[in-house]
Amino acid sequence: MSFLRNKKERLLFSSRNKRTKYNEQNNKNQSHNEEQEIRIFRSRVFICIGISILMILVLFCNLYYLQIISYQDYKTRSLENSIKVMPVVPPRGIIYDRNHVVLAENSPIYNLVLFPNKQINTENTIRRLNELLQLHLREKDITRLLYESKTRKRFTGVELSNFLSEEQISTFAVNSYRYPNVQVVANLKRFYPFADITTHTTGYVSRINQNDVDRLIAEGKMENYDGSTEIGKLGIEKYYEDYLHGHTGSTKVEVNSHGQVVRTLDINPPSPGKDVILTIDIRLQYYAQEIFGKMKGAVVALDPSNGEILAMYSNPSYDPNPFVRGIRAGEYKKLLDNPGHPLINRASQGGYAPASTVKPLLCIMGLNENLISTKFSFFGHPYFKLPGSSHQFRDWRKGGHGWMDIYRAIEISADTFFYDLAFRAGINRIHDYLDRFGFGRSTGIDIKEESLGINPSREWKRSRFNQQWHLGDTVPIGIGQGYWTSTLMQLAKAHATLANHGVTRTPHLLKYMYSPEDRTQTPYQQEEPTDNLKVKDPSYFNVCSAGMYLVVNGPEGTGRRAFFGAKYKAAGKSGTAQVVSIKQGEKYNASKLKVEHRDNALFVAYAPFLKPRILVAVILENEGGGSKKAAPVARAIIDKYLNDLYPNGYMGEKEPKVMHYGMGGSVILQ
Repeated sequence: MSFLRNKKERLLFSSRNKRTKYNEQNNKNQSHNEEQEIRIFRSRVFICIGISILMILVLFCNLYYLQIISYQDYKTRSLENSIKVMPVVPPRGIIYDRNHVVLAENSPIYNLVLFPNKQINTENTIRRLNELLQLHLREKDITRLLYESKTRKRFTGVELSNFLSEEQISTFAVNSYRYPNVQVVANLKRFYPFADITTHTTGYVSRINQNDVDRLIAEGKMENYDGSTEIGKLGIEKYYEDYLHGHTGSTKVEVNSHGQVVRTLDINPPSPGKDVILTIDIRLQYYAQEIFGKMKGAVVALDPSNGEILAMYSNPSYDPNPFVRGIRAGEYKKLLDNPGHPLINRASQGGYAPASTVKPLLCIMGLNENLISTKFSFFGHPYFKLPGSSHQFRDWRKGGHGWMDIYRAIEISADTFFYDLAFRAGINRIHDYLDRFGFGRSTGIDIKEESLGINPSREWKRSRFNQQWHLGDTVPIGIGQGYWTSTLMQLAKAHATLANHGVTRTPHLLKYMYSPEDRTQTPYQQEEPTDNLKVKDPSYFNVCSAGMYLVVNGPEGTGRRAFFGAKYKAAGKSGTAQVVSIKQGEKYNASKLKVEHRDNALFVAYAPFLKPRILVAVILENEGGGSKKAAPVARAIIDKYLNDLYPNGYMGEKEPKVMHYGMGGSVILQ
């Protein structure tokens, strides 16, 4: 028993000792782990603190860079988001007639401008405004506006409509809060108060297109057109564009996020365009339109002494104002389809056979080349034939004219006389003298819409038709027919040279320019003529002028009826140009021909005879005889100018002067 008890005690004490040792060991291990964990925790804390300090240092360094080092740069960028330098378009120069009547002015208008914003649906805005204001925008218009809104620079507006009416402006004002990125902008728009009366003279301005942009870039002028939407397209507006446009200024403005101007900070004012004063008299221009009525044709009236164009009118004409606002497709199609072709300036672009109006000019050639003289006599048969040919070049008078000299040949406009002259002169000499008179080349008029006509030659026919020149081609040139075509402006310039006894003056529309800034005038600089017509004897001009005097005042003159009773003495020459050929043996009958195939009527006249103040050239399409139709028009315009508009000028010699001409004839000038 004692043994068992001792054993139990030993076991008990032994287990206690073991538990004590285990506990001690366990406590020891636990203490070691706690220390390790503390060390790990402390290291992690230090690392986090280090990272935080590093991040704070990076943040402060970045703030220092942004706020201190890059302050100026970011300040400028910030200002650019709210401050915009915008171009200021200069007011376009005004166009006046010679008496300071306004022909082209700048009228205030109101445009509806949209400033694209990414936060606002542009298409929805356009469609709602189109319905609200009845802008009549088509789908292709909306497509174009959407394209422009995406390609335009920021803060650059897109015009939804121009020429807003007062009702449209009021409607938008009430609903403007719904369209924060749209506003009504006041602007100046070109306006032509006389509409179709001056179109072919003043021309017009219209929207700048891509061709204009390319040209302006090539010429280095694009910067001056920042903000401009219009440019001269025709006539004076185009020719003097650089002067009329002026120089663009600038303004510094503050804008909001929608691109709307909040306030103006600085202004660099533009230089306005120069005013242009023309040589034309609008009263004479208006009178020309009244006379023409529905007749197609043109008239050029100029002062032969200096080349100033007093009137230049082409009929039918058209209103240029729709081109300013942007002509609609339907409106433009009507102009293109108009059988009267109003878009053509018949005074400078129309190519016509000059007919008998050139006979006095060919007389200068004949005299200077010793082909004819004042004592030369010619028998006018009913027709002219080339040697060895059966073809008859008929005279306008069926029975011929009989004996004549150079004076009577011009007076009665004898065709056979000039057939013979052309045949003996030959095409080379004719071409040379026509070139001296300015046919086949530019007159130098200050508009760009000008045709050159045709001064025929051997080389011209070879290059045009790949054919040789024949004698039969030369004969009709003598009466202004055949291959010869001229513009009315060329014809007027040539006769002005004759009236000036060989001194050539360039036809021009500019009288002077006026600068609103410094109030200075710059007159038209007429260059000294270098292409004067020089002849062996200056009296040749007197001979041919005398023939033209007899046309108006002689007993057989083709223009005597039209100028009967005039208060002045004039000189002139009629012309009737065939549009279609008449077969051999057939007689011209206008009633059997289509209207467009009937003869053109021409007349050129100047007055007073000795010191002309005005020269008038008239072309009437398909109206018949020149002496019957065109001469009365020329007489009416000369009467209007000398008797009504400027009656106090020279009207003729106070003391009678006797002028002698061929075959013993004479006339008293007064």
